[in-house]
Amino acid sequence: MLEVHALSAAYGQVQALFDVSLVVRSGELVVLQGLNGAGKSSLLKAIMGLLPEMQGQVTWQGCPMTHWPPHQRAQAGVGYVPEDRRLFTGLTVRENLMIVAPGPPAKSALDLAAVLNLFPALAGMLDRVAAQMSGGEQQMLALGRTLMTGPKILLLDEPCEGIAPVLVEAMRDALLRLKTQGLPMLVAEHNQILAAHADRLLTLVSGRLV
Repeated sequence: MLEVHALSAAYGQVQALFDVSLVVRSGELVVLQGLNGAGKSSLLKAIMGLLPEMQGQVTWQGCPMTHWPPHQRAQAGVGYVPEDRRLFTGLTVRENLMIVAPGPPAKSALDLAAVLNLFPALAGMLDRVAAQMSGGEQQMLALGRTLMTGPKILLLDEPCEGIAPVLVEAMRDALLRLKTQGLPMLVAEHNQILAAHADRLLTLVSGRLV
């Protein structure tokens, strides 16, 4: 599904990634580990095309997408949930979910039902403004919003970071349900709750995959 070959990236003069190569195959859950500052977020951003200073190659379903802009990668099925969630905090839960729905109303309704089935807690707060949600609730909404776009792979940046333990378990269970449905995922996560369920664990140290 996704191949990264000799990827290097920088923020201006500061290099964040050094010759990183990896593969995410169909249906796999690949967990990316490393300390804060190791380059996990930078790697996901680079795969999504959000870092301007890049070398190497990113291939999606056999097609090089190294020079694609982020929106083209998203349209091709690469779903990305950043660590800061990027919600529309002035909109309701329902509006956050429906604003990204690409299909006709009937299909969008089915997609919404699937998201609410995955995260039942959201069903009772559809009319709540996103700014009034807890961090864990916002994280569920951020993932649900990405799922509304119909992704073929998920890139998740610290989905269990800074949320209550009970919601960490809910997030883990949701991701494992998506895995059983065959959705491949590359998850940057230092919380060990996903490690036991991963097909592979990858470790970054100072921007290098070790």
